[in-house]
Amino acid sequence: MIGGTVDVMSVGARLLRTRWLVRSPIPLFRAGLGFLFGTRVLLLEHIGRVSGESRFVVLECVERPDDDHVILASGFGEKSQWYRNLVAEPRCAISIGFARRRPGTASVLSADEGRAVIERYRQRSPKAYDELSGVIEEATGLAIDAIPYVEVALDAR
Repeated sequence: MIGGTVDVMSVGARLLRTRWLVRSPIPLFRAGLGFLFGTRVLLLEHIGRVSGESRFVVLECVERPDDDHVILASGFGEKSQWYRNLVAEPRCAISIGFARRRPGTASVLSADEGRAVIERYRQRSPKAYDELSGVIEEATGLAIDAIPYVEVALDAR
């Protein structure tokens, strides 16, 4: 607590590290209820690089340049399992809004492209940027402009 108030950054960092909590939306997405989260949160289905089995993670969509592209931030850096799996096998599927299991191909953005993405996010949503950057830095020790960003190009409908 800071000055008698809850430290939002500390709470957010703890929540990000709480596996059951961050995974709790997965059954809702799989049941076709992803639209309840709007288009800011999505379900990424990817292939485990060791197991070869489908894996699921709920992530924030940092940017959506158009209906066929989403950009994701790997808040835990290059050690995130979903990130490592997409590097090994870029084919994946995205559920976002009313779209379910839309196939796509992931590619890691360059450091400059990632910095441009997060700068646009900062300009669009300064309060969310401040909170997110603080939470990521406290949870992982990584600066928000130093984490990897991934673009998923979704297959044409």
